[in-house]
Amino acid sequence: MLDPAIEQFFAERKEAWLKKNLKASMSDQEVREKEQECEEVFSLKNWLPNAAKRAGQISMATHPCTFSHPSARKNKNGYASSIIAQGGERSPDGFLRSGNLQVEPDALGNAAALDVYKFLTLDLQDGMTLLQHIQRDTDIALNLYEKAGGDSEALKAGLLAMVATNDEAVTSSKIKQVYFPVKDEGSEYHLLSILSHSGHLFEMRRRLDQLRFSEEVKAKRELRRQNQYSETGYQEIYNLTTIGFGGTKPQNISVLNNQNAGKAHLLLSLPPELSPRTTRQPTRNFFGDTLYPNQLQETFQAFHRLLTTDYNNMPIRKGRDYRIQEYLDQLILKMWQVRKAFEEQPHSRSESLPGYQKVWLFPEREAERSESTQWLNELVNEATRHFINSYRKVMGKAAVPLGDDELEAFSRIIEQSKEALL
Repeated sequence: MLDPAIEQFFAERKEAWLKKNLKASMSDQEVREKEQECEEVFSLKNWLPNAAKRAGQISMATHPCTFSHPSARKNKNGYASSIIAQGGERSPDGFLRSGNLQVEPDALGNAAALDVYKFLTLDLQDGMTLLQHIQRDTDIALNLYEKAGGDSEALKAGLLAMVATNDEAVTSSKIKQVYFPVKDEGSEYHLLSILSHSGHLFEMRRRLDQLRFSEEVKAKRELRRQNQYSETGYQEIYNLTTIGFGGTKPQNISVLNNQNAGKAHLLLSLPPELSPRTTRQPTRNFFGDTLYPNQLQETFQAFHRLLTTDYNNMPIRKGRDYRIQEYLDQLILKMWQVRKAFEEQPHSRSESLPGYQKVWLFPEREAERSESTQWLNELVNEATRHFINSYRKVMGKAAVPLGDDELEAFSRIIEQSKEALL
């Protein structure tokens, strides 16, 4: 007895052959003759030796070269080597790659021999493929040879020609290639041929289509359109591109390509959009590296106009205090931006900062800020000096010396803002 999968294989081909060759105008005798002919064509003693002769016309490969160019398989050096890459180690890293994904090898070559590929890749009752049985000389393989008659070794060698590989590596000028420098070998290079793993390519398409078009997803998408509640959500994949291989003859590329009508999906592949950094992270001193005088040019110009007025009344003093507060508000804003940057990118912190600024800016030293006031006194003194120097830099020769009133006002306002600096 043959395995049910093998019986089904021949039953389907007999049915297709009869459908193609039987005509409604035929007599009963002609029909019987065609049926007899069909039995002869697909009998093991005739079909299997023929399949063994044709198996070499098709090659199994995990990385078919024809995805780079339809004519890449054959060149002046012969046929390009068939690459059958073994799966790597499995790792829960979330990547769709060898080791994490088990797919059957693809096949390329003469499309007329695809029936041999389908025959050898049949999944039998024991979970193994017919090809694996032939490679291991199991009882199923031996029984198949016996029913076919003829030389069993010749049949085996012919069928295994589909997975035969040559020791010599042959590439093609139509395949994308890269010269890769070899470490510690001077000017030596390896010539690498860049190939596509077709099994992964079409498995990704299958998964994407499942995410987008399964009945469950369609039902949830409809609930969303109707503004109805669903206990579980669904996923959308945007910015996909569909690429075609082989044009109107996808079978000329590979078996998997033909099964998928020559269409595969590509995910969006663009450089990340980086947000511009609005705050420079201090490396030596917060005031010199982050808080620039020109950022507060309008504040210091308004402050200068108040100092040079002929009046010294309450509205003038309130205006002066308002401009000092503007400076402190900008200082506090930059402080929070730097703290956030240091929290998100710990590696960007500089150990060259003054000690009091490390206490002030490093997120992990938050508790230390309320335990001591020494760092805060140093910060107030440095902020006062920075305010005076920034005013002089913005106004240049027009700057006027700041008196005790202005320095006292600065100290008073920063004292009111101490809590915001913690």
